[in-house]
Amino acid sequence: MSAARIGVTGATGRLGGRVARLLADAGTPTRLLVRDPSRAPELPGAEVARAVYEDSPATREALTGLDVLFLVSAAEDEKRLAQHRAVIDAAAAAGVGHVVYTSFLGAGPDATFTLARDHGATEEHLRASGMTTTFLRDDFYLDVFPLFADEDGVLRGPAGDGRVTAVAIADVARAAAAVLADPAAHAGATYDLTGPQALSLDDIAATMREVTGRPARYVPETVEEAYASRAGYGAPDWQVDAWVSTYTAIASGELAEVTDTVERLTGAPPRTFAQLLAEQS
Repeated sequence: MSAARIGVTGATGRLGGRVARLLADAGTPTRLLVRDPSRAPELPGAEVARAVYEDSPATREALTGLDVLFLVSAAEDEKRLAQHRAVIDAAAAAGVGHVVYTSFLGAGPDATFTLARDHGATEEHLRASGMTTTFLRDDFYLDVFPLFADEDGVLRGPAGDGRVTAVAIADVARAAAAVLADPAAHAGATYDLTGPQALSLDDIAATMREVTGRPARYVPETVEEAYASRAGYGAPDWQVDAWVSTYTAIASGELAEVTDTVERLTGAPPRTFAQLLAEQS
C-alpha cells in the first residue's frame, strides 16, 4: 500500500511549520497549503499550493489528490467557525478522506473558554462531513504564558488558584507528526494533549522568576476587574470575552487534568515549563 498523501495547513505558522519540518525530516512527502506561497518553507519532498480557509474552486483544487489533511485551526477571528466549515466542505468536495484537526481540551458548547466552543462546533461539522477524523485537543500553549505578563512582569486575571496543564507547541507538533506518520492507526481518535504539570499562575510566575531571573508575579482579578482592565484596548467584545475566559477556564478546573498522551504518541515526555523557558533563553 502506498503512503498517504498528506496536506499540511498553516505551514508558515508556529505549529504547522514545525509539523511540516518533522514530516520532511522523516522523509514523508507533503503538500504545504499556505495563503502566501512565497513564505512557504523550502523542505525536501514538499510541494506548495495556495489555499485559504474558504470553499472555492482554488481551494478545492489545492486539496484535490490528498488522502489526509492536517487542519490547523485558523487564527482567532469572529468568523473563524465559518472559515473552518468552509475549508471542511472544500476538503470533502475535493475527496479528502481523513482530517486531523487541532482542537482544544474540553471542546464543546459548554466550555468556559469561549473559543473552545468554536472548536466543538468545528468537530461536529467534521463528524457530519463523512470524512474520517482525528482530533488533537491541546490545552493552552505553554509558550504564551510569558507573553501574558506586562512590562513589570505581572500576570493579571481571574484564574483564582486554578491550575492548567499547558503544553509546549513543539510537543503538540511532535504528537501531530506521530499521528500523521500512520494516520489510519488513529482514525476516529480524540487525543487530549497536555504538559506534564498542573500549574497555577503563581507556579508559572515563580518558574519565570527562577529561570529568567526577572520579576514575575500573579495578581488575581475578579471577572469584573478583568473586563475593566481590558476595556481600554479597543478590542471587539468576542476578543475580550476570549481573553477573560482564558483565566476563568483555568479557575473552573476544566484544564487541570494531566494526561500522558504526548508521551504515548511520541515516546518522549512533554517539556516542563522550566525546560521550555530554558530553551528560549
